[in-house]
Order: sequence, then structure tokens, then C-alpha cells
Amino acid sequence: MSGAFASMAVQDTASLANTSEASPVRFEIFVSTGFNALEVAAVSSVLAQANDILSNDTFEWRYVSDTPGLLTGSQGMIVRAQPAVANHDFSDAMIVTGGRKPAGGDWIARVRAMKRAGRMVALLSDAATAFIESTGPSGGNATTHWRDVLTLSEAGYYPNLTFNIAENASGVITSAGHSATLDLMVGLIAEHLTAPQVAEMASHLLMPSIRKTSAEQPRNIGHNESLFDKRIAKAINLMEETISEPLPMVELADELGVSVRHLERQFNEVFNDTPARFYKRLRVKRAKAMLEETTVSIVDISVATGFGSTQTLAKSMKDEFGLTPKKIRDRRSVKLVDF
Repeated sequence: MSGAFASMAVQDTASLANTSEASPVRFEIFVSTGFNALEVAAVSSVLAQANDILSNDTFEWRYVSDTPGLLTGSQGMIVRAQPAVANHDFSDAMIVTGGRKPAGGDWIARVRAMKRAGRMVALLSDAATAFIESTGPSGGNATTHWRDVLTLSEAGYYPNLTFNIAENASGVITSAGHSATLDLMVGLIAEHLTAPQVAEMASHLLMPSIRKTSAEQPRNIGHNESLFDKRIAKAINLMEETISEPLPMVELADELGVSVRHLERQFNEVFNDTPARFYKRLRVKRAKAMLEETTVSIVDISVATGFGSTQTLAKSMKDEFGLTPKKIRDRRSVKLVDF
């Protein structure tokens, strides 16, 4: 497992294994205000756990930023970041975490500089999304968090997007981030550990399994089958797959091989709601995500989420969120100005 996983990470880049035993492998964790605390903790936790298992400081890490100093991330996590200068003081590997940040900036220049220098670069969730948007559709397969894969696909022509945990294109790794950061980080450093040590580290981190980068993300709530009855999970998956052309309840029940009444009982027991209302809420939430994260027109969003008209979408969004589609999009524009 570790060999195949690690070889993905260093394809087209200088292998971390080339570092001499006397010199630690240096990671830099790039953060911006509003950084994803889960991703930052996952990166540092894997490196710290590996050092404990190896009984030496094989790995070092520091936090860097184009706005250095004390930075606050999600959930109030605070880190002290050193300055990141585009062509200066490269580490062996750079991990750019997701979170609230501009769609570009000096960090992209540093990514490209490190790539030219043959250093490893991994971009997590929002950072991967921003990089994909900046580079356009060329350059090999890429991925990001499944929600952004959907919105990027709606917003433009990105034929090489996948739902995999991570992809490597010309030396830049893009990843789903979030909890999948653990899987990616274990894979990136696996060449420094024996198979039993990798298993020990996963055990310490309470990881039930280590997913390969080719594994698909558990996108949408219906993929979390352990949380629901399998029949409920199948129903939710079918709803999410048909958001643009929603099925009547009779057809949905027929596809699932149950009666409408039986389906209604199941949803009432699990969600205290009807399947029709649950289905509609999924579509409204998808529409809200597209309004906030893309420039797709409201008319096209209405069609893409199965509402058929802007008036129907507006009423549904007003009922669910208390705001019209235009106000949701205007609110997003204000936030962009803050950046």
C-alpha cells in the first residue's frame, strides 16, 4: 500500500526519501486567516505521530503565510506563521491548507516556484479549488472537495476533474482535504516507515483504514451508509443523482422497489419528514451552494436544480433560508470585497 501511495506523491517531483538521514524532512504548512483548522491539525498530527513512532525528529514543520504573524483559523485555532516569499527558503514539501482566503495571491506564485524547484506541493480543498480555477482545464487530472467539483463542473469547462481523494498533475497534488488530509499525509510520508509502522500510526490516529488517493470521496450524505438504513441511503443517493430532473414520488419508489407509503414511513421514522420535502430541501441547498460559489446565472441554476423557473426557485429559497436568490448572491459579493 505505502509504496504505491507514496510513488503517486513524488511522481514528477523530487523524492522526499532523497533527504539524508542526518537532515530532517522539512514541511511548510501554508495558512491564511480563516484557515481550515481540521486540515492544519491533520498535517501536524501525522508528522508528530511519525516522529514518535520513529523515535527521532525525522520531520520538521513550520507555518508560513503571505500575511505572517498570529493568524486565526476556523474554530478559533491560532498559529504563528513565518513569511512565505515566492522564491526564497523552500522546504522539502509544501502543504497549502484550505479555508477562507482570496482565490489566488502570493501563495500560488510560491506553489509554482516550488514546482520548478522540484519540491513536493499538495493543495487541500479550497486551495485546490483556487489553483484549478487559476490554471484552467489543462494540466492533467485534478480534484478538490466533492462540493467544489460539482460547482466547478457547473461553472466552466473542467474535463479533468475527478472525485478521488487526491490527484497529481505535473508535480502539483490536489486533494479533497478535510478528514482525507490524514490519508494523504500518511501516504506522502509512508516511504519513511515500514508497513507495521504505518499501521501503528493509523492505529494511534484511530483511522479505521488508510484510503488510497484513487479512492472516491464519500460525497453527499447518502454515501454515509453507516448512518442510515441501507434503503434510506439508496433513496438519498437516487435523489442526489436526479437533482436536475427530480423524479415524482411514484417513480422514485418504483426505482427503489417499495411503495410510496412505505418510503414515507421510512423517512418519517429517520428524519421526521416526508421524502418529497427532503428531496426539495436537497435541491434548494444545491442551488444555494451554486449561488454562493459560482457565477452561473440564476436562470441556469433554476434549471440545474430542477425548479424550472426562477420564480419557483425564489419561493423555495425564501421558504428555506428567508432570502431570495439575488440577495444570497449579493451577500456573497460583499464577502468577496472584504477579501
